[in-house]
Amino acid sequence: MSIPVKIKVFEGPLDLLLHLIDKNKLNIYDIPIAEVTDQYLAYIHQMESDKMEVMSEFIEMAAILINIKSKMLLPVDEEEEEEETGDPRQLLMDKLIEYRKFKLMASQLKELQGDALRVIYKDSTIPEEISSFLPVADPEKLLNEVDFSKLYSVFKSVMKKKTDKIDPIRSKFGEIKKEEFTVEDKMNEIKILCNRYESFSFKDLLEEQQGKVAVIVTFLAILELMKMGLIQILQEALFDDILIKFIGRNNYGN
Repeated sequence: MSIPVKIKVFEGPLDLLLHLIDKNKLNIYDIPIAEVTDQYLAYIHQMESDKMEVMSEFIEMAAILINIKSKMLLPVDEEEEEEETGDPRQLLMDKLIEYRKFKLMASQLKELQGDALRVIYKDSTIPEEISSFLPVADPEKLLNEVDFSKLYSVFKSVMKKKTDKIDPIRSKFGEIKKEEFTVEDKMNEIKILCNRYESFSFKDLLEEQQGKVAVIVTFLAILELMKMGLIQILQEALFDDILIKFIGRNNYGN
């Protein structure tokens, strides 16, 4: 009678591959594909899953690994080598690096949320007539503290598309004052959206902002609400849109 062995459950094939790479202290930029493929196949032979879609993901990755392994083991003709340039592992390495970034961000967000749950926030005791004179947050200074690679990547992509609308002729006549946005203003706008929708797109929210200043301040407002434990960042699959969901109190003020 064989003794059943309990094996670790992984979120998906990329999660399993990262585990094998880390466990064997392998270089993710130079994966020994034959060794990793053999260990990967040994693992999925032990898997017991009633969900066909789960097993199909692992089997599909097994087929990809075997294909890469065969390309690296078989001798390549000079003509074929000219046609197929590049490392056959490159696409897999890119996906693993992207997935590792995603896992790191998820871990950081979980820690941040856990810290927020242990904090009891006190209502502001600063009189309204004084709080209105508080300085606006410095976006550049606060962004230096940002360590969420995924969120920052989306933020940068939106910033590339944004251009502040300045009339090249009228701007020479004198200083044009832009409308000022405070982090608190944008936090209140996000709270209103949270009250209206169960969840909404992080990227769409940034793209709807008028100009770079509004995008930066909105991004800072999102980070502040996360720090307070009022919103949660969700992404169902690796390349899906990032969503914002309210998880705090429902009786906040606008």
